[in-house]
Amino acid sequence: MSARLPLFLRGLRRPPRPPGPPLRLQAPGRASSSGRGGGGGGGEGLLGQRRLQDAQAGNSRGQGSRAPSARDSIVREVLQNSKEVLSLLQEKNPAFKPVLAIIQAGDDNLMQEINQNLAEEAGLNITHICLPPDSSEDEIIDEILKINEDTRVHGLALQISENSFSNKVLNALKPEKDVDGVTDVNLGRLVRGDAHECYVSPVARAVVELLEKSAGVNLDGKKVLVIGAHGSLEAALQCLFQRRGSMTMSSQWKTPQLQSKLHEADIAVVGSPKPEDIPLSWIQPGTTVLNCSHDFLSGRLGCGSLGVHFNGLIAEDDVSLLAAALRIQNMVSSGRRWLREQQHARWRLHCLKLQPLSPVPSDLEISRAQTPKAVDVLAKEIGLLADEIEIYGRSKAKVRLSLLERLKDQADGKYVLVAGITPTPLGEGKSTVTVGLVQALTAHLNINSFACLRQPSQGPTFGVKGGAAGGGYAQVIPMEEFNLHLTGDIHAITAANNLLAAAIDTRILHENTQTDKALYNRLVPLVNGVREFSSIQLARLKKLGINKTDPSTLTEEEMSKFARLNIEPSTITWQRVLDTNDRFLRKMTIGQAHTEKGYSRQAQFDIAVASEIMAVLALTDSLTDMKERLGRMVVASDKNGQPVTAEDLGVTGALTVLMKDAIKPNLMQTLEGTPVFVHAGPFANIAHGNSSVLADKIALKLVGEEGFVVTEAGFGADIGMEKFFNIKCRASGLVPNVVVLVATVRALKMHGGGPSVTAGVPLKKEYTEENIQLVADGCCNLQKQIQIAQLFGVPVVVALNVFKTDTRAEIDLVCELAKRAGAFDAVPCYHWSVGGKGSIDLARAVREAAGQGSRFRFLYDLQLPIVEKIRTIAQAVYGAKDIELSPEAQSKIDRYTQQGFGNLPICMAKTHLSLSHQPDKKGVPRDFILPISDVRASIGAGFIYPLVGTMSTMPGLPTRPCFYDIDLDTETEQVKGLF
Repeated sequence: MSARLPLFLRGLRRPPRPPGPPLRLQAPGRASSSGRGGGGGGGEGLLGQRRLQDAQAGNSRGQGSRAPSARDSIVREVLQNSKEVLSLLQEKNPAFKPVLAIIQAGDDNLMQEINQNLAEEAGLNITHICLPPDSSEDEIIDEILKINEDTRVHGLALQISENSFSNKVLNALKPEKDVDGVTDVNLGRLVRGDAHECYVSPVARAVVELLEKSAGVNLDGKKVLVIGAHGSLEAALQCLFQRRGSMTMSSQWKTPQLQSKLHEADIAVVGSPKPEDIPLSWIQPGTTVLNCSHDFLSGRLGCGSLGVHFNGLIAEDDVSLLAAALRIQNMVSSGRRWLREQQHARWRLHCLKLQPLSPVPSDLEISRAQTPKAVDVLAKEIGLLADEIEIYGRSKAKVRLSLLERLKDQADGKYVLVAGITPTPLGEGKSTVTVGLVQALTAHLNINSFACLRQPSQGPTFGVKGGAAGGGYAQVIPMEEFNLHLTGDIHAITAANNLLAAAIDTRILHENTQTDKALYNRLVPLVNGVREFSSIQLARLKKLGINKTDPSTLTEEEMSKFARLNIEPSTITWQRVLDTNDRFLRKMTIGQAHTEKGYSRQAQFDIAVASEIMAVLALTDSLTDMKERLGRMVVASDKNGQPVTAEDLGVTGALTVLMKDAIKPNLMQTLEGTPVFVHAGPFANIAHGNSSVLADKIALKLVGEEGFVVTEAGFGADIGMEKFFNIKCRASGLVPNVVVLVATVRALKMHGGGPSVTAGVPLKKEYTEENIQLVADGCCNLQKQIQIAQLFGVPVVVALNVFKTDTRAEIDLVCELAKRAGAFDAVPCYHWSVGGKGSIDLARAVREAAGQGSRFRFLYDLQLPIVEKIRTIAQAVYGAKDIELSPEAQSKIDRYTQQGFGNLPICMAKTHLSLSHQPDKKGVPRDFILPISDVRASIGAGFIYPLVGTMSTMPGLPTRPCFYDIDLDTETEQVKGLF
């Protein structure tokens, strides 16, 4: 085979490569080129079968022809330039290697070897997709579309018959991958004069460069005749010659005026085989003839080669070799563009205009008045590829985790946490501030930014608090889709959680009612005469130290050890869950039917978002990590005091299957069309209260180094922010740049001694009229929360969420006292009434604070004993004098320490309505003893959570829940009453 290669290629051949061929992109039904020994350089599948030998070069060419050395030097120069550019790109992106895909109709092994040699010489990867010669147009297009969407491929070339080059086929190529410059988009840009923004035909460029550099022709003023060229080659040749001042004519072989045109021409470019009835004498002596008389993309030589007695013949080998090198140059340019697109760039985001009304309508009315962009349009605007999203309806999409691999070398943006002071039962607007801030950053300051929010539970949505999409003119839309089922993540968590709960009680029942042998035979059943362990059962054997894989070889003792978990029912900590506030499920008895054979126990339901699986979802960083975390979840202890896990129950794989889609963040948008991730929704009082690590990590890559990701932590800074720093940041490895601390005049008045605030009850006049003293007295809570943030070394910007009843004097007082307490800045915000425009000052303050640098540190060392970590949080964050452990709490701490879980972070389950454990203690309570009533372990999620006082993990409904106001218009199918 190598003897058929051009001399230039054979001269560049390298010794055979060691085992380990270049990357091959495999797909069913595709034949990938095999790795051959040696590299080549200078030739693509454009060569004809005629191969000139150096010894024959002088005799086979006319007087004005150039020896191969002139051509070779041009090719070497192009190839060397490509290698140098690629080397520079790889210095900053070591793993980057452009991939060229070639769709080839027919078996031409020579072409495959030439392409392989050329790619290896230049440092590219290559894949051949070989189709039958008689492949239909649709079959070719199907392959093109697959390559278009393959993010591993940076360039695509077609080597098919001329008859297959229909407009439909050519324009199926993505212009950004069209390295042969055949699509209408690339040709149009060339004609328009935007050559730097397009790919130019390598064959057309080779023709021009050979004329200028090899033949030494000055093209200015020359008459050029292009004969027998078609389509994109003809258009590209005409355009390039005209750019150099040539007078260009085109003609087909059968044109009646061909002879006269040839007589006039200084240069003749032959684009297809010459018919036998056209005499060579029509070409005048002294005419420079350039022969590319083969199918310029298929690589097959046409018949009727021109003679070689003319003044300046440049043969098709010359064109083919240079065109090959120029195609590689286009490939390197394609890779460079692709890398540039992956790097930080300001989004070309079409922001949606707001037309705020006064008085401000309801949240639902505002949401419905704005038409969101199609989510695929938004995805493209922020740099997501088509195969990186899974669309749900028109306005929601899941984002695939493969994005993290694509952008792994991209620098992260700035990381901003929105927290708050101790809230009233009505909430103080952290979600609203979060949305208003990103609207200001992106829609008004033209800075890439992403909001990352939690998915709301349906418990509060139909209970007291309502939804969590923000409010007024700073919210996520469509708000009814945000607040209800979204894409079903919470339902997936509920299904997975309850499957595990069912597995626990069922296993206890079967172990109580079966002998060792019967139990073993049912766990490892005989199927078609064969008994085999499943993969998860093999993992359990390994954990038990039983190094056997044949079920028939286990001893009776080993079978018993394998089959029996011996769960102690009193130690079961795994509860069933439901995403509804239902106080009557807080304690119940299960197993009362006679079919359960007398096995019953007391149990309870938790709200779905309190499930450890929700915490796992929020803290995981990959599908593999999530599966491992799910398997580690401890559900009980056995009768010897050892932990029993989901892995022991054999349910890990099934849980992962149920959660495989839930792990992907959900993409939505704000009222002003800026991007939002909605993912995971653990409560902050009974869980860690933060959205997912994965959403934050993906968003930080997408915004780029100068962009901002704004995420929100539940309830006050003492709860959500503390857990964000000590739990989430440990899991993610991310370092925050700024804390935005949300305060309201209403909440400060409450902390200053104002009347109690109750959901559903009108506010007292103290909250609707100016009261400077109450505000001043209540700022103690704001000052304490600023101090808590400073414990972690992160600069604080206070965002005062302004209500219409707040006065200028109250606003100015809060901002002044916040700055005195150590805030970097304090800014009143009006996003609720006017959108992002009302938070521009906040956005500027956050940008400036982020530039100051963060000296982030954790509050405690993980190696401290569990009790000391709890005490540190109680004293440093809450202001407690000390802690008091119940006997049950102490017993659990001893058990978890003995089981090896003592080095986990702490997630305090505490009321959000006070810094202390008593909800009615406002302001800054002092000298209190913090009671720890119980301690539980979320080993899969990776934390220990003490229960402070009497904390319920299942909320109840009030006398008048929100559901009284929620309805559906059965004519329009529009939801009413959500807020």
